[in-house]
Formats: sequence, structure tokens, C-alpha cells
Amino acid sequence: MTDAAELERRTAELLAAQPPATTGKLDFLKARFDAGLAWVHYPEGLGGLGAPRSLQVVVDAALEAAGAPDNDSRRNGIGLGMAAPTILKYGTQEQKQRFLRPLWIGEEVWCQLFSEPGAGSDLAALGTRAVREGDEWVVNGQKVWTSGAHNSRWAILIARTDPNVPKHAGITYFICDMTDPGVDVRPLRQVTGEAEFNEVFLTDVRIPDSRRLGEIGDGWRVAQTTLNNERVAIGGMRLPREGGMIGPVARTWRERPELRTHDLHQRLLKLWVESEVARLTAERLRQQLVAGQPGPEGAGMKLAFARLNQEISGLEVELRGEEGLLYDDWTMRRPELVDFVGRDAGYRYLRAKGNSIEGGTSEVLLNIVAERVLGLPAEPRTDKDVAWKDLAR
Repeated sequence: MTDAAELERRTAELLAAQPPATTGKLDFLKARFDAGLAWVHYPEGLGGLGAPRSLQVVVDAALEAAGAPDNDSRRNGIGLGMAAPTILKYGTQEQKQRFLRPLWIGEEVWCQLFSEPGAGSDLAALGTRAVREGDEWVVNGQKVWTSGAHNSRWAILIARTDPNVPKHAGITYFICDMTDPGVDVRPLRQVTGEAEFNEVFLTDVRIPDSRRLGEIGDGWRVAQTTLNNERVAIGGMRLPREGGMIGPVARTWRERPELRTHDLHQRLLKLWVESEVARLTAERLRQQLVAGQPGPEGAGMKLAFARLNQEISGLEVELRGEEGLLYDDWTMRRPELVDFVGRDAGYRYLRAKGNSIEGGTSEVLLNIVAERVLGLPAEPRTDKDVAWKDLAR
């Protein structure tokens, strides 16, 4: 059994063999992965030691204290938070060996080819087709709102492989090479001026069957692992007190007494308390993950994340008055990551509008919480037993 003392010993050995001051970042991260100290709860040989997930903090704290480099997790959030747990659960041994190491060390960035312009919030109604030809699948269709596709080497992709069965039953899950012929990534410029999102057009893209995750037609079940992990990653991120969006507002309040009013004070107090409650609830959710896979509770955290970000950023703009209407830079850029706290109040206000759409719309997540967490009666659905090809579109 790997305990905290054993992890401390292994971490000390890593630091002695690969001193952070004289070891290149990539070399150090490779050595950390091979030592099983990347994600300690993963199996041996795949960056872990089969240890309890809760012991990861032992390794992280020791490495941080030693000034060791990290793997810049925000840059590859989709890979680390969504692709990796899905590959671990459904991938073949060959897939795990091929993809997990370069994913964790950041050599290969991942994106998510799920959403489609014709499906809206009903992801299971997707129309991108994958037709089998021998040992390959030929994929045609369009995906949208693909974060970081312009920087990505790989993508997790769901496509329709059988239009003759109900929509949830005819989907299969693939790993798509973003450098393959037929993959066309086009920027989507947002209200912030940036284009962190993309449209992705797939034209006769050939994917080997060896890059299929799970069984044919079982893609919806595989995708649930991805989606549950996505919502935990978005809504359950670890933050210190006054971390996230509430931090800049609280600092402005303390440093700019001339901006204060009684009404703004009451609203700030309410949002500060709600942010702290959400932070502590997220910590409890992460502790629950130690015992198993993420469940639908992550949808509730993601709902709270979106609502709080939008209300807090709106309050910040009001607090700053005319200053809140200023905007730092409208230059068209294609950034590698989203930096909420590193930009000004105007950026935060505009970018937060997307929080209730990305990672599952708030309307869909409310249904998930109602039905799967609270056990309320499901909404009537008339299309559950209708073949996808017969659905009205």
C-alpha cells in the first residue's frame, strides 16, 4: 500500500535525481510521470502508483516547495480533465500507453469535438457521420465552440455511426488526429475580441478503428464519463479563499473606498458568502471523487460557477462606474488559455456570459440536477424511441 510516507520518499528521490534547478522542464515532467507521481491514483506504468487520489496533495506540496516545474494544466485542461479519465476508463492498453504520457506532460494538447450547430443543447441529436470502410471510419460533419482547437494535436470526438436507431444509441466515440487531411479549424471571434473557440469542419477524415474508444454504438455512455469530468473540472476547481472572480472585486472594494455605496456593499457581501460556500462545496465534491467516479453532482457545481461569475462580474462593472466600461484590448487573438483574473473588469464581464453555455448549458444542467440528483420526475420526451433519421430537424 502506497501511503503518504512512501510518496514523500519517492518524491525526494525524484528531486535528488532530477534537481529542478538544473533539469529542463520537459525532462523533469517525463521523469515525474515515469516515477508514478503525475496522478498518483492512476495505475503503475501510466503515471501513477494506484494510490488514493487524496494523496496527490502530498506530492504536489513537496514539488512546489522545491520549485519544480508543473505541467501548465490550464493550457491542456480538456486533455487532463476530460480526455485522460475517459481514456483510462475505456481505452485499450495500447491507447493508454500511447496517449496518457504526452498528454500529461503537455507535449500534446487536446480539444473536444462534441457540440454541433445543428444540435444545440441536445448533444445526442448530433449529425456528424462516421461510416466504416474496412479498418477505418470516414467522418463528415461540423463541430462548433471547440476550445483550443487551433493549438491541439488530438481531439475527443463523438459521431453518429447508426442513424437507424434512437439518437442516444447510434453514437460512437473516437480519438481524432487534428493534423489529418480534411480537418479544417476556423476561428470564432467572440464578444471579447478573442477567438479561443473555433469551428471545426470534418471532410472525409479517416480515423483508424484502433482509435475508437469503447464499443460501436456505445459512444453516449463513454461521453458521460467525459461530461461528468468536464463539469467537475469547471465547477469544482481548487481555489483559495477569494480565489476566482470574487478576488478582484474584493480588492477593488478595499482599495477604492470612494466607490462604495450601501447597495453595492450588501450585494458584495451576499456574493462573497455565496462564493465561499461554492468553494467549500467544491472541496467536498473533490473529496467525494476519492471514493469513485464523478457523478451528476458536478452539474450543480457548474451551475453555481456560471451564475456567480456572471453576477460578480456585473457587480464589478457597476462598482467601477465609468472605468468599468473601458476595455483593455480588442485585438483579434487566438489565445492558449482563458485568463479571467489577469484581464480587466470589462473582459471578465463579457467572457462570463459564455459560462452558462460552455460545458453544458445551464438549462440542460438544471434538468440533470432535477432528475439525477433530486430524483424529480423526468420531463416528457417524445423522441426517445424514434430513430435518429426520423427526427424532425
